[in-house]
Amino acid sequence: MSKKAQKRFGQLLREKRMEKGFSLRKFARLVGVSPTYLSQVEQMNVDPPTADRVKRMAELLGESVDAWTSLAGRITEDLPGIIHQEPTEVPDLLRAVRGLTADQLRELRQSAEDMKKKGK
Repeated sequence: MSKKAQKRFGQLLREKRMEKGFSLRKFARLVGVSPTYLSQVEQMNVDPPTADRVKRMAELLGESVDAWTSLAGRITEDLPGIIHQEPTEVPDLLRAVRGLTADQLRELRQSAEDMKKKGK
């Protein structure tokens, strides 16, 4: 993980935790880490936690799990399984959509969801 991404994650985590009124100790307990470790993450002295813990943090803070997982330089636990189900098609699709705008990606996702509904 780049130092820049690590820095953003730690800073954002601290800002959002404080904004929501969680003390360092309480938030650490809710996430399942030590206050010392959480402090180190916020100060960008260590890498962000595992995807499971980042997910828990995002949920507690009311943030997007996918966005926070990405910011932490992790991937959500369901993605490797999805890729392994279609080991050629899914990577090809990801490469094909690279560079599309957020609006184009939303439109493509809606088309995929419509296709899934018609297929059932």
